[in-house]
Amino acid sequence: MCGIVGEYFFNNKCGDHNIELMLNKIKSRGPDYSGFKIKDHICLGHSRLSIIDLSSASNQPFEDKEADLSMVYNGCIYNYVDLRNKLIKKNHSFKTSGDTEVVLKSYIEWGKECLNMFEGDFSLAIWDIKKRSLFLARDRFGVKPLYFSYSKKFFRFGSTLQSIIVNKDIDMKLDPKSLHMHFSLHAVVPAPNTIFENIKKVPPGHYLIINEEKKVILEKYWELDSKDNNLIEDENEAISLIRDLLSKSVEKRLSASDIDVGVLLSGGLDSSLIVALAKDKFPKLKTFSIGFEDDKEEKGSEFFYSDQVAKKFNTNHQKYIIDNAVVLSKLPDAFKSMSEPMVAQDAVAFYMLSELVSKDVKVILSGQGADEGFAGYFWYKKIALEENNYNNFLKHYVDRSDAELKEFLKIKFKNDYTSRLVQDKLNLINSKTLIGNVLNLDITTLVVDDPVKRVDNMTMAWGLEARVPFLDHDLIEASAKIDPRLHLKRNGKNILKAISDNLLPRDIISRKKGYFPMPALKYIRGEYYDFVCDILNSRKCNNRNLYNRKYIEKLLKMPNNYKTAIDGNKLWHAAATELWFQENLD
Repeated sequence: MCGIVGEYFFNNKCGDHNIELMLNKIKSRGPDYSGFKIKDHICLGHSRLSIIDLSSASNQPFEDKEADLSMVYNGCIYNYVDLRNKLIKKNHSFKTSGDTEVVLKSYIEWGKECLNMFEGDFSLAIWDIKKRSLFLARDRFGVKPLYFSYSKKFFRFGSTLQSIIVNKDIDMKLDPKSLHMHFSLHAVVPAPNTIFENIKKVPPGHYLIINEEKKVILEKYWELDSKDNNLIEDENEAISLIRDLLSKSVEKRLSASDIDVGVLLSGGLDSSLIVALAKDKFPKLKTFSIGFEDDKEEKGSEFFYSDQVAKKFNTNHQKYIIDNAVVLSKLPDAFKSMSEPMVAQDAVAFYMLSELVSKDVKVILSGQGADEGFAGYFWYKKIALEENNYNNFLKHYVDRSDAELKEFLKIKFKNDYTSRLVQDKLNLINSKTLIGNVLNLDITTLVVDDPVKRVDNMTMAWGLEARVPFLDHDLIEASAKIDPRLHLKRNGKNILKAISDNLLPRDIISRKKGYFPMPALKYIRGEYYDFVCDILNSRKCNNRNLYNRKYIEKLLKMPNNYKTAIDGNKLWHAAATELWFQENLD
């Protein structure tokens, strides 16, 4: 995968200065080659991570001169070989062996309908010279990011928010509605919004068209249907269906590469199951694990579990142990690599693991999406056992109520924006059960801007491509057609556990749901407390005038006493957001 940037000037012609500045902000995503092309009012830039067709023929921007089209594309279309064969039968000829040319030829043949034919993760931009229009699109689950800013003078897009703002010509005014969601939904701001009024994201499963009349068309091409019609209630049928689709998902993500592919092995059920399903067809599989120093309250690694999996499947396994002192020194650079502020502690763990893994491979598989797609989180069971309304969801999920946000932030909120968003989304999904609604909301909206964005940002900071088999759209569509009660058995992820029963060690299957352990950031003590205190008491933080000081002082007095409904540290949330501002805006 790679990084893309571009600008469409409505009146003036492009120069090369802006596009070069933008390209510099995405070069870590594609360290193998960078290039740009300028044609009158449009400029397109691309930084390449060479994975399929390693030759220069697949460098971008990619053009089809007969069709008068130019494209920059980030991602991987896993069924590109099948699509290529279909296009050859329709008299298309190819000069490369990779998926980039397949994407552009598919657009030439089928137009926007090609998006429904793609099996993969992607963001793309195609310039039509004849129509003088720009076509942007993003994959179904938003695995690949795509930011944009729109004014009377230009339309600008990029794989990172930093590439959008590098020219310093965009008003970085904060958006109160989005801040409400950021601090209540664990740093999730659902697309198309960001915490800035003038920067947006193309929503997952959507395309956008903008023409020389400055008219923007935003349309949905895919949505997940969770209507409770003809749900699968037979457990054996559900297990067989998911096993087959998950095996195919893992295989195609390993096969679509001309270089080695590894697996991030945490020792949890999800990554362990990926290894188990991959090992038969890819016997020389490389696996990687990371651990940190233990805390008096929590172990800093899951090596007890990951070692069992590596041994059982005889993988080429590497594990890394990180000193806590190193973590502190890495925090500023990790936050510079975040396109938006993130508060999950494991973002830093992924950043540090990616730096090490990228020295060995360019592509890894990771387990994101399994908990949302197959009901793995502890709060799902709580939600299912209580009354069927959105307030029940909020009670077990949100980090702060509307009342607490007003105590926390110096912002006059006109509405309880988070509650309104959740209610509107659940009404649109319209499943018969609250848990059916919640699972759909999580996998289509919340997963995009929490674990998925986190892993993309942190891996691509080191030119490492993360592929997520559990977010295969065929797999998730099938999971949504299974009665939620089947998913919730065995304390959640029942279907995945049943598939694992004959594949994985019992310890892996029966263990309590774990999270990437980073005790130093979970229990803020010693030099970490000093670090957080310095950030929140800094002149920059005070001048930003975002936080109410009384609230911050309350958190600082008892740093580990204020937790969210899902066990997040409220002090860290405040410090992490301010750290992002300082590293990216100040």
